[in-house]
Amino acid sequence: MKKLQGAHLRKPITPDLLTPSDQGDVDLDVDFAADRGNWTGKLDFLLSCIGYCVGLGNVWRFPYRAYTNGGGAFLVPYFFMLAVCGIPLFFLELSLGQFSSLGPLAVWKISPLFKGAGAAMLLIVGLVAVYYNMIIAYVLFYLLASLASSLPWEHCGNWWNTALCREHRGPKDGNGALALNLSSTVSPSEEYWSRYVLHIQGSRGIGSPGQIRWNLCLCLLLAWVIVFLCILKGVKSSGKVVYFTATFPYLILLMLLVRGVTLGAWKGIQFYLTPQFHHLLASKVWVEAALQIFYSLGVGFGGLLTFASYNTFHQNIYRDTFIVTLGNAVTSILAGFAIFSVLGYMSQELGVPVDQVAKAGPGLAFVVYPQAMTMLPLSPFWSFLFFMLLTLGLDSQFAFLETIVTAVTDEFPYYLRPKKAVFSGLVCVAMYLMGLVLTTDGGMYWLVLLDDYSASFGLMVVVVTTCLAVTRVYGIQRFCRDIHMMLGFKPGLYFRACWLFLSPATLLALLVYSIVKYQPSEYGSYRFPAWAELLGILMGLLSCLLIPAGMLVAVLREEGSLWERLQQASRPAMDWGPSLEENRTGMYVATLAGSQSPRALMVRMRRYGGVTSFENTALEVDREIAEEEEEESRM
Repeated sequence: MKKLQGAHLRKPITPDLLTPSDQGDVDLDVDFAADRGNWTGKLDFLLSCIGYCVGLGNVWRFPYRAYTNGGGAFLVPYFFMLAVCGIPLFFLELSLGQFSSLGPLAVWKISPLFKGAGAAMLLIVGLVAVYYNMIIAYVLFYLLASLASSLPWEHCGNWWNTALCREHRGPKDGNGALALNLSSTVSPSEEYWSRYVLHIQGSRGIGSPGQIRWNLCLCLLLAWVIVFLCILKGVKSSGKVVYFTATFPYLILLMLLVRGVTLGAWKGIQFYLTPQFHHLLASKVWVEAALQIFYSLGVGFGGLLTFASYNTFHQNIYRDTFIVTLGNAVTSILAGFAIFSVLGYMSQELGVPVDQVAKAGPGLAFVVYPQAMTMLPLSPFWSFLFFMLLTLGLDSQFAFLETIVTAVTDEFPYYLRPKKAVFSGLVCVAMYLMGLVLTTDGGMYWLVLLDDYSASFGLMVVVVTTCLAVTRVYGIQRFCRDIHMMLGFKPGLYFRACWLFLSPATLLALLVYSIVKYQPSEYGSYRFPAWAELLGILMGLLSCLLIPAGMLVAVLREEGSLWERLQQASRPAMDWGPSLEENRTGMYVATLAGSQSPRALMVRMRRYGGVTSFENTALEVDREIAEEEEEESRM
């Protein structure tokens, strides 16, 4: 099949007319999948997954959610949701990608009726990639600004400052607290962010974004150039970049943690982790924990599926699942220590409670923490380190772009796979142009709208659809048999129960909760107009509507009555299964063009001499299939 498939891309053939004798002396050592690319090592895949999951949310979202939802008690619902929702869905997506060696669109050969879910994934990840790189551009802006001898947001008196600007440091009263009314003043770091970096005063709202900020425009261009260079050769290049981008942030995180602890700011850490178990009685805490797990692991964006599709067929993704998911959780907790140790020191210096300086999201990364850095000796150095830490968002951006490129090239391999680098460049250029609106004076309003709606309820619908399609339509028994063929063992009762009931039920509950508790978008005191809210809702609905649209297309391609069309469209495609011939054992041998004997087993024996444990597994699967068929015939 390997050389035949390669020939199929060069000239038309009719596989159904081939017989074993027609194939002649086929070179069984040529792998067509090699044209697609593979990881150069197992560690490439593992570090890429870690870099993809460990992102900006671990630094600026988890610590805030933890301290506002019971401190240390928040870890109870957090790890519960990790076990019920995070780990099973993570393993499911990796299994789909590795078994088929296909991207988010082509993988729906498993059930063409649901190919719209793959299209919805691409729409969501495309929208997220546009604004996510703008956040990286902000980080680059601050990173370059930190190279100065003194931080530009350290003092008032600049052209962008107003009369309300006050440096929150100076003479203290008898109790050691600043003699300032912070509620009536604005810090230099806040005005630097809003009035200089964003220049938001130049916009009257989302409907009038104002002029393009050319410094932001250039930073965004730099961000896209970095991303393009790192994915230029696909996973062969990005897989090496992550050796730095996925590990270096841990060194910085450790340095910031040690620095925070040496400041003696135990008040912040105590505030961060003091358990308040009465919070566990509130449904909001459990919802916040589920949302943190769901978005932090990046399930449903297609990145995990894409990365796994470049693995070897027998890569131990079961082990990798637990390494990445638990490592992500530990990183989030560690980041909380680093952040709140410094915020505790800041609260001591200002003489205010910790909860008055702690914020989530961009407010923490671009206002509060930069302000805290100005209170430390060698402030430019610590500021530079902090914004180097935030560059861990690059790994997630690599995954977003690789997902899009892989999905489209897998759909049109003859045209795009030989020109994958050019196609990657065109995608980057197109997304850069779409992101230019985010570099305007009112660009933050558009970024907030994209952040609130691009991957909200639509993403949950996609994940629920994927889970139900694999376990209910394709069949949980068949899916577990595929995993058995790939890994040598079947998933246990824990994974089956989560895939069939617990994970979909949890996501459906989250979906209902998000609809019932819907709140309009806002940025500070600005409230978005009705048309902007409607645009955001339509943005989320569009990804949902792609699923029934894909079903309609799949049904129209079939023949017969409506029920017969539905049945045919829901069945796996004839070429569904492992991509390499030697891996197509068991029930998948019969799907090979011209095969009338277990050639895949013979290929393995010719290469490695004898039957390996995986072939024994395939023979066991064959026996199970035969036994099931006999039982069905008796009934």
